[in-house]
Formats: sequence, C-alpha cells, structure tokens
Amino acid sequence: MNLLKFLKPALLLPFALLLSGCQLVLLNPAGWVAAQERDLLVVSTILMLIIIIPVLIMGVYMPWRYRASRPNTDDYDPEFEHSSVFEAFIWGVPVLIIIALGALTWIYTHKLDPYKPLTHIDAKPIEVEAVSMDWKWLFIYPELNIASVNELVVPTGRPVNMSLTSTSVMNTFSVPALAGMIYSMAGMETKLHFVADESGKYYGRSANYSGPGFAHMDFTTYAVNEDNFNSWVDKVKSQGSDLSIDNYRVLEKPSVANSVSYYNGVADGLFDKIVGLCVDPGKVCLGDMMMQDMMGGGGLDGIKDKEKYVYDEFTPGEGFDSHEFQETLHGNPDEPTKGPLDVRNPDQTAMLIKNGTTLNNDKARQE
Repeated sequence: MNLLKFLKPALLLPFALLLSGCQLVLLNPAGWVAAQERDLLVVSTILMLIIIIPVLIMGVYMPWRYRASRPNTDDYDPEFEHSSVFEAFIWGVPVLIIIALGALTWIYTHKLDPYKPLTHIDAKPIEVEAVSMDWKWLFIYPELNIASVNELVVPTGRPVNMSLTSTSVMNTFSVPALAGMIYSMAGMETKLHFVADESGKYYGRSANYSGPGFAHMDFTTYAVNEDNFNSWVDKVKSQGSDLSIDNYRVLEKPSVANSVSYYNGVADGLFDKIVGLCVDPGKVCLGDMMMQDMMGGGGLDGIKDKEKYVYDEFTPGEGFDSHEFQETLHGNPDEPTKGPLDVRNPDQTAMLIKNGTTLNNDKARQE
C-alpha cells in the first residue's frame, strides 16, 4: 500500500507533460540546418541509451538476483576472479559507442560549420546583418538597403548568409526552429548560414544573459514565400524611416521591450562601422587602429588624439545600474504578448506581420 501511495503521483506525470503546452521545437525543425542538428541529437541519444538502458536494468536486476536472502545460492562461486567475455563486453561496447559518437561529431562539426555557406541549395542567398543591442535586435538587409528592429523576415527555400556583431556585451542569436546558436561580440564579426524550408512564424531570442533587459530581448522570425517577402520589402520601404548615423545613435541607447520598427534606408557602411566600433564621427576603427599599432603607433604625438581610440562607454566602477540609465531603461507599454511559439504555415494562405497586417491578401484571415 505504501508503494502504491508513492506511485500514484508518478503515474500523473505523463498527463502533466501532455497538458504543459511545451513545444518540442528542436525535434520538429523547419529548416535544413535545424533538421541536421535534430538528427545528430537523436542518433547520439540512441547510441548513449545502448549503455544507459542496460545499466538501469542491471541496477535493479543484479541486487535482486543475487540478494543474500534468495532461496537458491548454488550459483555462488567464491573463487570467481575474471571473465574474458564479461571484460570484453563491458569495455568493448562503450569503446565502440565512443568511436561512433566521435565519428558523428567530426562529420557534423564540419557539415554544420556556421561559417560554411549552404552551397547544396540551388537558390540565390540573401544577405542579412544582425546587430545585438541593449536590449533589442537590429537586422540590416544590405542588398535591399532596408532594416528592421525585432523582426526578421526571410524567404523560404533561399539560404540566409548572416553576419553578426554586438554593440555591447556578448549575446547569442537563436532561432531554434531554423538554426543553431551563434555568438555576437563587440568588435568582432561572426557568421551563420541557414535556410527556412517551411513558411511560418518562429520564435527567436538572445540566449546569453546580457543585463537588465535580457528577458525582453526576443524577436519574431517570419519565413514567407518570395511574393510575400517582396510585399514585406515594399512595406518597409514605404513605412520606414532613414537609418542615418544620428538615428542609429538614438536607437543604440539602452531600452527594453522595443516594438517592431522599420528603416527604408541605411547609412553607407553602417555594419562595418558597428563592427569597428567607429560609428561616432572621429572614432578610429579597430582595423585602422591595429594597422597603426603594427606600423609602430603614433608615439607621443598620438596622446592628443587619445579620445579617438577610446571605445568603452563606461569608466571603471560604472555599469548598468548607473543613474545615467534611469531615463532610458523603460518598457514598451504596447509590447505584444510574446512567447516561444512556432506556428507553421504550409499553405501560405496568410502570414501575419506586425499588428495583424497580412502580407498576402488572397485568402487572408485574421488570427
């Protein structure tokens, strides 16, 4: 009776899991890269279960089978010392599994290198430059001369060549349904390549803690067909403002829970200036500074230009709790309800983008 008392709550756990509403997005990817990562996860888990399941079974069976109170002890052999078959099994199987895991890791590490373009897809790639800010995401489309904040829209079936950097602390770009995570770091440029095979609305966020506004540092990724993508581009160009250097410096100020915004023009070389930490007029870009250092530096005459080489925003002792942020750290009262929801749209009858606006008016319907 006591055992049954403890088993009853355990029997309810499967039902609690069904009612939790969790989405196993890692096991239900919508892009080639995410699908390969899913396969690696599943195969690695199965290989490890080859050891784990027998160990769990023997952990219960062996103490019961050879308990001191068992009625028949004829199999007891006090002279037992060694069994070659037993040794070969307990060492050989794990070694084979480790070899298999090592081979899989080597293959998939090279296959899914985030810096490796998806050359097997016969479609023109689209270039996207992603900038992690405090605490929002800026996505620049250099070929289209547009940009968006907290909204990433990509066409299905076309590789996305993404370059990433950060304006402040290190962040991590993550859209679990489409690709793996990649870090964005100030003064550096990282790469990520992925493709959306299925149209839909996918959850994205920063997966690396970056300060007070981290909880709201998420964004929506829309994968749409080519016609819907072109419609979105036209909307951005008609509704957005110009992302000039001055407007960028305003956008760069720390803020929390920013709403989606668009820009129909981007300052020349803005992303390269962000990477080089030289957006502000008069600042020397990191690449130029390193070149000057390699050539011997500026000597004593360079002291008067010291401010051109200072990149840190805060002096020692200051930080995100400084009084300077009291006016800029605010929440957006109109922030929509967000969450890790991934909604597929296989027939592409309607794709909602920003406040219920549909990109495809044919067969459009409101959610």
